[in-house]
Amino acid sequence: MPRPRGSADLLEDRRRRALALWDRGYSLNEVGRRVGCAAVSVMRWRDARRRGGVQALKVRFSPGRPWKLDAVERKRLIRMLLQGATAHGWRTNLWTTARIAELVRREFQVEYHRDHIGRLLHSLGWSVQKPERRALERDEAAIERWKQKDWPRIKKTPRGWAPT
Repeated sequence: MPRPRGSADLLEDRRRRALALWDRGYSLNEVGRRVGCAAVSVMRWRDARRRGGVQALKVRFSPGRPWKLDAVERKRLIRMLLQGATAHGWRTNLWTTARIAELVRREFQVEYHRDHIGRLLHSLGWSVQKPERRALERDEAAIERWKQKDWPRIKKTPRGWAPT
């Protein structure tokens, strides 16, 4: 079970409150019920305090699961991504999470689910970018002329009470 959310100060305060109740003679179950934790946690904090004093109640950093790619491999991945998708065999130059997962599997022999590639990219300082869906034949000058000349002519105007 993961530890509860909250700052380190809040978690440490909870531990101190629990042990203060324990020192006053409450049972492990009663202390756990009053501070909102399991009796086993109170017992663990009690034993930690016996071994290391109040300093043992400090909240330590929880690093989580280590990355599957080390720092050197992540830098190499960035260089590969900057080369573009076409340089790695895809027809378009658009990187998708599925393509990046395939590239990582092919180049580093490491399996990443495509849904987790986003976390990897975020850790590298990359963000999601969606390409604009526009036709290659699009003529921006003609569109601007149409907006300036034709649109005001054909646009509906409000009737009745609205000022003209």
